[in-house]
Amino acid sequence: MPGRPAGWSHERRLQADGFRSVAGVDEVGRGCLAGPVVAGAVVLDLRRRVLGLRDSKLLPPAGRERLARRIVERAVAFAVGVVEPDEIDRTDILRATLLAMTRAVEALGVRPDYVLVDALTIPGIGIPQGGLVHGDRISASIAAASIVAKFYRDEMMQSFHALYPSYGFDRHKGYGTAEHYEALRRFGPTPLHRSTFRGVRSPLHDSLPFPGAAERVS
Repeated sequence: MPGRPAGWSHERRLQADGFRSVAGVDEVGRGCLAGPVVAGAVVLDLRRRVLGLRDSKLLPPAGRERLARRIVERAVAFAVGVVEPDEIDRTDILRATLLAMTRAVEALGVRPDYVLVDALTIPGIGIPQGGLVHGDRISASIAAASIVAKFYRDEMMQSFHALYPSYGFDRHKGYGTAEHYEALRRFGPTPLHRSTFRGVRSPLHDSLPFPGAAERVS
């Protein structure tokens, strides 16, 4: 697996400070043209560690699935929060991302003492929290949340492929690849598309905003 595994130092420090239950939170799908934005929330058990946790984008699909299943088996609690495309269109992607994170935390079933979030902080949850830049690469809890969210969302997009096989959702997962732009040009948007996003509104004329902007979807 590429890169170093995410560490546990933030979780250990917080537990030493008296925060016994620490949740990691991360999202996936923020930059997609189609499908929901999904957030994961995971409370890991430091006595039953899952080895090899990394930013979900650095993992091959088989490795991500293996780790997701191990996280689910060993975590104290886990949950996902989903914000659908029509909800994204009624607000904006940042608010939708924060809403997905809020839903994930609220769905945990246990109330964490502290929340570690990738890059952001979540307004209104009433729990002490901290945002870590590149948190999915340096915090095991946030990395676990990113893996759970990515696996869950990829499974959703795989199922959407059966409804709309012409769009390649099983391959690009809703991101703005050349294949996806070509499908939009030929067939127009589906109800899964975010109608307010550039590239969905006018696919005949829009292009990627800068070279390489389509995210790797493995």
